Amino acid sequence: MPEHRTGPEVSPPAAPAARVVVAGALLRGGRLLAARRSAPAALAGGWELPGGKVEPDELPEQALVRELREELGVLVRPLRRLPGAWPIRAGLVLHVWTVELLAGEPEPLEDHSEVRWLEPAEVPLLAWLPQDVEPVRLLLAELGAPEHARAPFDSVFRPEL
Repeated sequence: MPEHRTGPEVSPPAAPAARVVVAGALLRGGRLLAARRSAPAALAGGWELPGGKVEPDELPEQALVRELREELGVLVRPLRRLPGAWPIRAGLVLHVWTVELLAGEPEPLEDHSEVRWLEPAEVPLLAWLPQDVEPVRLLLAELGAPEHARAPFDSVFRPEL
């Protein structure tokens, strides 16, 4: 009887890598900058750490500098990436960096209607986009906010996607 051979083991195709969205945590005098979305319509009214998608030809840090220049009119230097990656939706994941403000004063130029410097006690009062909640809690801990100021947030913005 001939020996039965099977072909090489075939693995299922790997899931495509998620596209990275970068966000910058601007800290000044113990306060955190928050930006209120105006676009797209499904996210309008939600608060976030400002940033945007990494383009195929960019490093995440380059995208962060570009996005904050476009959205807020500021020049920043990425300092440190927070540990973790937070899912936004299928195919998109958020990475957050602390950034140093080198030039300019943040103002809402693109995709935002308002920016605010928040004291730690004010941060949980805003309706944050879901993917921003955990990194913002990490930032509050770094700012020395007490545990009760970090959780739970009063509300989380629920996008209509």
